[in-house]
Amino acid sequence: MSFFKEEWKRLLVYITAFLIIYHLPIGSKQFDSAVLNSIASLNAYFKEHFLFGLFPAMFIAGALSVFLKSNEIIKYMGAKANKFVAYLFASVSGLSLTVCSCTVMPLFAGIYKMGAGLGPAVTFLFAAPAINLVALTMTTSVLGLQIGIARAVMSVFFSFFVGIFMAFVFRKEEVKRIESITVCDSGDSQKPFSVNLMFFASMIALFVFAKLHSAAMFSNILLIFSAVLLIFILAKYFKKDDYDIWFTSTFEYIKKMVPLLTIGIAASAFLMGFDGKEGIIPASYISTVVGGNGLKATFISSFFGAFMYFCTLIEVPIVQGFMNNGMGKGPALALLLAGPALSLPNMLLIRSVLGNKKTAVYVGTVIILATVTGYVFGNFF
Repeated sequence: MSFFKEEWKRLLVYITAFLIIYHLPIGSKQFDSAVLNSIASLNAYFKEHFLFGLFPAMFIAGALSVFLKSNEIIKYMGAKANKFVAYLFASVSGLSLTVCSCTVMPLFAGIYKMGAGLGPAVTFLFAAPAINLVALTMTTSVLGLQIGIARAVMSVFFSFFVGIFMAFVFRKEEVKRIESITVCDSGDSQKPFSVNLMFFASMIALFVFAKLHSAAMFSNILLIFSAVLLIFILAKYFKKDDYDIWFTSTFEYIKKMVPLLTIGIAASAFLMGFDGKEGIIPASYISTVVGGNGLKATFISSFFGAFMYFCTLIEVPIVQGFMNNGMGKGPALALLLAGPALSLPNMLLIRSVLGNKKTAVYVGTVIILATVTGYVFGNFF
């Protein structure tokens, strides 16, 4: 075998990397600002979302994988579960968590791996970052009652519709997946139901109240109570082997998700800016192409929103800034519907769990729904 037949791919990668680095416009104000945006967005995410968001979410996902019976997940959210119960349970579970599109991913991966049907799992995936009571309230306060109500109503509708649509499109594949999970579940060693209930309830409560950062006494009392209850359960019911399998499962999520998440957040900020600072794509250009309430403007807004990364609540002042520069209310709603539920790092993580085909259908469905909804809202309301 000749050298070029064996090594041409690797050689091509090296040459491409060399040419990109060689021609980087170092010193250009816009390029340097975009690089700083990437670093700043990672810094902000790690400060605001990693310690009290992604990190505990991965521990919860790891615990779901090893301590919770697949039968329980399948009973309430499986392909054969009562559809009304499954989707309602998924949406309410998502509603109870104030998380961004990336922090929800370990929890989504955990319940999907344990046997949740694709539809309810996707409903949870969309609902958790999109149906955020604080964000919906802030939308109404800053952008007006009309956009606030439209966002709230359509976020709930989207969460159900996207889940049901995904379940229908991939129904044959899902039957095989659920059957394989059920067959492989017989050898698991599990905790009693009452122990699991207290264990997961205390972890989720600790996760929720720690993220609130509230100064209210009642909230802090619940936070302390959840922490004490969790410590008590771990001390009384968990052994060394339990910790080993739990930490091993959690570290699998960390290895799989953190690198993709880091790349995605940095790339999103580099391309589209962060915290009011421009990326490689100028904000003035984005404002120009999403002006008015036309179909093209609404689609572009939905598309850009799907790829941008928004920390929780940040989407509202960003949309306000765009509207002050001429963005129509239709494209604004489209961005508010697609943006919080999707992002470039979120897509990379979804792909690692669902694969290319399901990820493409999910992302495409959200973008199309957001576009149609924004267009109708902008032109008829």
